[in-house]
Amino acid sequence: MDVLKQLLGRLHPIIVHLPIGFIILGLLLQWYDRKRNEFNHAIPLIFLWAGYFAVLACISGYAQYIGEGYTFETVKWHLWLGIATAIFSFLMYFKVGSTKKFAWVKPIPIIVMTLLMFILISVTGHLGGTITHGEDYLVAPLPNTIKSALGFETFEEKEITLTEETWKEAQIYEDIIKPILNNKCISCHSPKKSKGELMLHNEKAILKGGENGVVLAMNNANASELFRRIDLPKTDEDHMPPKDKTQPSKEEIKLIRAWIDMGHPFNQTISQAGLEKELVLPFFPKQPDNNYPDIEVAEAAQDSVKIIEAKGIHVDPIDKTSNFLKVSCINKPNFTDADFAILKPIATQIAILDLGATQVTDAIFEKLVTLSNLTILKLDNTAISGKNISLLASKEYLKSINMTSTDFEETHVQELENFKRLKKVYLYKTKVNAQGTKTLKDGQITVYYGNYELPQIAADSIIY
Repeated sequence: MDVLKQLLGRLHPIIVHLPIGFIILGLLLQWYDRKRNEFNHAIPLIFLWAGYFAVLACISGYAQYIGEGYTFETVKWHLWLGIATAIFSFLMYFKVGSTKKFAWVKPIPIIVMTLLMFILISVTGHLGGTITHGEDYLVAPLPNTIKSALGFETFEEKEITLTEETWKEAQIYEDIIKPILNNKCISCHSPKKSKGELMLHNEKAILKGGENGVVLAMNNANASELFRRIDLPKTDEDHMPPKDKTQPSKEEIKLIRAWIDMGHPFNQTISQAGLEKELVLPFFPKQPDNNYPDIEVAEAAQDSVKIIEAKGIHVDPIDKTSNFLKVSCINKPNFTDADFAILKPIATQIAILDLGATQVTDAIFEKLVTLSNLTILKLDNTAISGKNISLLASKEYLKSINMTSTDFEETHVQELENFKRLKKVYLYKTKVNAQGTKTLKDGQITVYYGNYELPQIAADSIIY
């Protein structure tokens, strides 16, 4: 039954055009035939059909009002005027037809009836269009500044953007919670359309709640209907927003939980509310994670590059927008500490250096210091032990070191704490205890030991 009611309601925008068409046709024929009297029998029939379809439009419109969550305040004038239009269509039938029923309409001048009929369908149609498209339908393409100046309330999608310098002073509701609600909830919970009689467009509406009462419980997100609904699985019929709508991210859901748990303040900054920085970090500007420094360097001399490549060393540009280079000795396993001198002409341009599976030793660290823009360093499958690795601590851009399958020793791990921008260290198959240090520098540096094992799942087994 609910499915049929919802289907009938969604047919309303189609059905409603039928009585409008019949009424306009009837009015036009009546004007056209005012002297000819050629359509005396057709015009009453047209108004009769208009009445029947207007009744059907009223029924489907009421089903849409019930099923789609519109408030009565939103639809009441459209509904009453729709009923009046249906009644007036039948009155027009009795006025211009040969039937003697409702004879009291006969003396009313036809021009008066025609004007009233035209006004009725115009106002009713306008109100219906306002409900469907909104009062600001015609001004929607205008910039929000102009719409606001004209008195229209705007619910623009707003991206949450915070920075290291300003995040503490950002308003927790205005700059974080409101954008989430505007982007994910307002389409169904606004003055235009308030499913469950719930509106979420401002503080007063949120605190008022909906048909089932308030949606925020003080300091208790789990007991708050607003949070409970968005935290349900998408397969749950009570989940909001509906699964066909854009869903809030996990980070946004965490923010709503934290906001409710701290008493859902509307006029506090993030600092005043005590919101943890970790919750807003995902909304900081994303810095490009390039494999080279965010600076410009001169292009390497092509003569020098050709000489290096002639020795069996790969030299490739990292990308088309930068002069930084990737140097690899993958095809020169006999590369030694002494051979490093050949790289001196392009030392400034080297951002990625792969010395894996070569003959280098701990003496290479003294030479690597000369690479001012070194970002990624690969020393896997070499004889290094880590002695003198502390020399690289001054490297401004070094963020990743791979020392897998080397003799790197436990005693040198803590020296990595002093590296400026180091983020990743790979120590699989080294002399370092894989059950020991996992992070350094308060979590800024992650130590990877590899040899990961994934749990077997049912899909891994194929049964024929």
